[in-house]
Amino acid sequence: MDTNKIIDEVKIEEIIEAGKKVEARYIQDIIQKGKEAKGISLEEASALLQIEDASLLSELFQAASEVKNNIYGKRIVVFAPLYTSNECTNNCLYCGFKVSNKNLNRRTLNVDETIYEAQEIVNQGHKRILLVCGEDTRKTNIKHITESLKAIYDTTDIRRINVNAAPMSVEDFRLLKEAGIGTYQIFQETYHRETYKKMHPSGLKKNYDYRLLAINRAFEAGIDDIGIGTLLGLYDYRFDVLATLMHAQYLEAEFNVGPHTISVPRLRPVVNTVLEETPYNITDVEFKKIIAVYRLTLPYTGIILSTREPAELRDELFNLGVSQVSAGSKTNPGGYHFNDEEAEQFETSDGRSLNEVLQVICKQGHLPSFCTACYRANRTGEAFMELAKGAEIHEFCQSNAILTFKEHLLDYGNNELCKVGNELLENALEEILNDKIKKETIDKLKETEKGKRDLFF
Repeated sequence: MDTNKIIDEVKIEEIIEAGKKVEARYIQDIIQKGKEAKGISLEEASALLQIEDASLLSELFQAASEVKNNIYGKRIVVFAPLYTSNECTNNCLYCGFKVSNKNLNRRTLNVDETIYEAQEIVNQGHKRILLVCGEDTRKTNIKHITESLKAIYDTTDIRRINVNAAPMSVEDFRLLKEAGIGTYQIFQETYHRETYKKMHPSGLKKNYDYRLLAINRAFEAGIDDIGIGTLLGLYDYRFDVLATLMHAQYLEAEFNVGPHTISVPRLRPVVNTVLEETPYNITDVEFKKIIAVYRLTLPYTGIILSTREPAELRDELFNLGVSQVSAGSKTNPGGYHFNDEEAEQFETSDGRSLNEVLQVICKQGHLPSFCTACYRANRTGEAFMELAKGAEIHEFCQSNAILTFKEHLLDYGNNELCKVGNELLENALEEILNDKIKKETIDKLKETEKGKRDLFF
């Protein structure tokens, strides 16, 4: 397959140049179109990425917030990553896990250690995790991944496991599907081919096309929930954002399913890397602009924000269209019970506990969610996209968020969180417009208070 037809670099550069020439009055028209939550074109997205005027930026950010609330409601899904390995055969210039980093404490968790880590995450109150596996297939092959999934599901209260792992064959993706994967997440890092080649001098990851087509193989194997993204700062963010959107358009055209999530990691300091500074520094304002443009272009897609970003900025971004956030995160294998900073992939900036983050989310008027219902109710792939594009998914999201957050308050909440959380839940119930769903939600809440768990729509 000619991957130049998937990511057309010449076209992207043309779109960037055209976007620079769009007048302010047309920018406002694009923002208004975006508020309809039907998506905008690559050309329109390019114009929004060029905004410098403060008043237009304010309009853009407000529009992104409105669209997110229209599609998903006020809820924000919370999860934690679980790193099973930091062993790798790649030599990515920007990553602490690179094979040439001799100062990193290497470790791959066995099944028992993985269970222990998962239980530590459960003890915080989490119900969903992102399993992050190193890219050394001798250590983290498909057997390692599927055994980890099965063990976590069988022995802990984790209800959904998403997986970030190296590209696989169709056969291995089928095994991953059978093991009960939620979303398969893979980042191209940068879609700019020349920069990609420079950043990945050796290892399997140097093969741009094999990595790009991993999602095609996942779809062929029956995995229909996919997460994509780039490592912002490796190249011009305008190019990589538009390339990500072009990739999303291709997936919709080819498989009738766009990405379930897009992640927005910014390049962070890492011990013993070649890159002493970020090649393309991205300001906080530009970062907000990126998130807003993703939200207006792909209104149905979840936007994931990690603890790479500082707490103050993360708190701002909760209001900007982000729909999934990690909290209480560790980026090294065994990190939830061994604080080995010499084994981390990158430095995290938001070191607050899960309950501290939840308090902020509540005080802002958002609804924390530990929901895993869509995956288990077969609302994935096309079924999920149909509901999200029709702005109908929020009916399920609101009720399931209420139920899972109530569980958390009962089982893990401290006094301060319970106070603000229960007040929020009362308001959230009143926001359910469907009388039947509201009544059923109230009934399920009563059952939850009596000790029942994992009730969902």
